[in-house]
Amino acid sequence: MKRKKRFGDRKDGRLLRSLSPMDKVSPFIMPHKAGATNYCEDEVDITAMNHYIHEKRRQGLEGFGTMHLLVAAYVRTVTQRPGVNRFVSGQCVYARNNIEVMLTIKREMALNAPETIISVVFPPESTAEDVFRIFQTEIEKARTEDGDFDKTAAVINYIPRPIKYLVVCLLHCLDYFGWLPKFLTDLSPFHGSIFLTSMSSLGIPPVYHHLYNFGNVPAFMSFGRNEKRYELNSKGEVKEVRYMRYTIALDDRICDGYYYASTLRLFKSYLKNPYLLDVPPEEIVEDID
Repeated sequence: MKRKKRFGDRKDGRLLRSLSPMDKVSPFIMPHKAGATNYCEDEVDITAMNHYIHEKRRQGLEGFGTMHLLVAAYVRTVTQRPGVNRFVSGQCVYARNNIEVMLTIKREMALNAPETIISVVFPPESTAEDVFRIFQTEIEKARTEDGDFDKTAAVINYIPRPIKYLVVCLLHCLDYFGWLPKFLTDLSPFHGSIFLTSMSSLGIPPVYHHLYNFGNVPAFMSFGRNEKRYELNSKGEVKEVRYMRYTIALDDRICDGYYYASTLRLFKSYLKNPYLLDVPPEEIVEDID
């Protein structure tokens, strides 16, 4: 349901007015994301994920992989736990208007190849196949041409250092009051729902990535290489099991621990049974007023 914009709302989110007093005060006690970040780590048996990925590739989705599945699971989780899609700006808590995922990609897999950041908005009713097709379109475009953020950063880079510092301070100030022009928040990789990074392609474990104080992204997820283990099954037989570890940095000010725990369990349940992502959600839950 689309809500009418009210006084205090931003271009990218609506002000949450029914939060408890403690939730409203916490952004003043912890004014910066760097000091309000919780880090957690989990792992998942990827047996079902691998079967699902291989099945999608056989169906013609060439290139479908772990990243697409993680994003699809995240998008579905947000539709059921919208509180994780909140953000803090100007010491107030907002519910984001969309589901926007940021991803850093290399133009090519070479040591000195340039990186670029893509920002992709997904409809809440997206299935795993929808996520794949939307993502592939954006990734291919980013690898062949400079994005709006790259062009903007290039312009700012030519500004002399003292003036550049003042420009960034001005952007911080405008963003604090919600006065940053919409075209800037639309192209900014620092304004969105979540940042994802893959360490799997680099062959290393997931990193614990910080949150950026600039902008309003409240979550950063990293996943690493698969790990092989040998475990006993219920029959006492030794079986090879592969796990994927992932880490998440979360803004402590947007949700309480109970809500986050419920959200992380739900997210993991989609990874363990990804076939749930083949159909749109039965219901899209709306955040509180």
